Amino acid sequence: MTALQELGRRGFLAGAAASSAAMGAPAWARQTPSKKMTDGVALIGPAERRARLERAQALMAKLGLSAIITEPGSSMDYFTGAQWSRSERACLAIIPREGQVGMVVPKFEEPSIRQSLGVPAEVRTWEEDESPYAIAAGLLADRKLASGKIGVEETIRTFIVDGLTGALPSAQVVSGAAVFRGCRMIKSPAELALMQVAADITVAALRHTHANVKAGMGPRDIGALMAEFTVKQGARVSFNLILIGEASAYPHGSRQPQVLGEGQVVLMDCGCNVGGYESDISRTFVFGEPTARQRKVWNDVARGQQVAFEAAQIGVEAGSVDRAVRAYYDSLGWGPRYKLPGLSHRTGHGIGMDGHEPVNFVMSETTKLATGMCFSDEPGIYIPGEFGVRLEDCIHMTPQGPQWFSKPPTTLDKPMG
Repeated sequence: MTALQELGRRGFLAGAAASSAAMGAPAWARQTPSKKMTDGVALIGPAERRARLERAQALMAKLGLSAIITEPGSSMDYFTGAQWSRSERACLAIIPREGQVGMVVPKFEEPSIRQSLGVPAEVRTWEEDESPYAIAAGLLADRKLASGKIGVEETIRTFIVDGLTGALPSAQVVSGAAVFRGCRMIKSPAELALMQVAADITVAALRHTHANVKAGMGPRDIGALMAEFTVKQGARVSFNLILIGEASAYPHGSRQPQVLGEGQVVLMDCGCNVGGYESDISRTFVFGEPTARQRKVWNDVARGQQVAFEAAQIGVEAGSVDRAVRAYYDSLGWGPRYKLPGLSHRTGHGIGMDGHEPVNFVMSETTKLATGMCFSDEPGIYIPGEFGVRLEDCIHMTPQGPQWFSKPPTTLDKPMG
């Protein structure tokens, strides 16, 4: 076990039964009812957020930006701790090249927003008949930053960009993606530890669910088993996608009725959130005795996942990971490229505070892999009209290469590992 895994599992094994019978059981089965897998987990604190702001300000200085601006979402939470929902009312976090964070918020929402604010900030409010963009421009003017380049986060909505552009005639409102990505794509040890706990919980929930599925269940029944276990361990459910039989051939689901029966493929794609960080793990199994064809496809995908893992090395282009998998699948007669039967989607995606983050393991991606980047590894194979197989585990890049958050299964006979 690495130091990272040890940190991520704090509280998990505390209080576990020490009997000889329990010692042979999986870790999740040894968990005592009074303990949660999130017990003792360290959340993101003030020192971590200060380091993030310093990193962002250094990047702004390097890129010639006066400030960056984001609205509610994971980037606002990442830098300020403020958690809010997007609506028609602008709520803005302004991070200047130097000095304190500025927040521009609706006046009547100020007390609620302040409750989650995790950094010192100058908060300016706007009444319902005022322009939040004029307030933002005033804050920047007071900092002597209203005439430079202002970078906006890449998911910020167009009406907010238009409002800022109109209120800042002497400034250039440009993409701030290089700063946001430059910070968020490289995970710190504290972030990796939270992601490790989330992965541990999802693996445990998958094992629990697999052991309790019964004939006649539908996706909702199986998903409910996952959700109940996940919540009891102290995590928040992010998603539970359960696909049975032919529906497993369609990566993100089907509306056709699905009822579990003998010999059917079950694809489970599940994730949870711990301390603001996501897991994303997929397992595929057969309810009953697998056919030779089901075994072959499962084994092809298992090897495809390892091909991606082996290709993901420091300094290579992210796209080369996807290309390596497709070359392997092509050699087996799957595809080519995105053609079915075969792999119809990218090999993986970035992950962190969002389940899907930049950048992706997709053929055209030229970003080079660096220490601290995190990705899913999920090169499924899908056969329309029959079934599909997806095995998905996430990795993080270390100086020595990729490391698993969750260890993939190696045989269909033990599909949960």
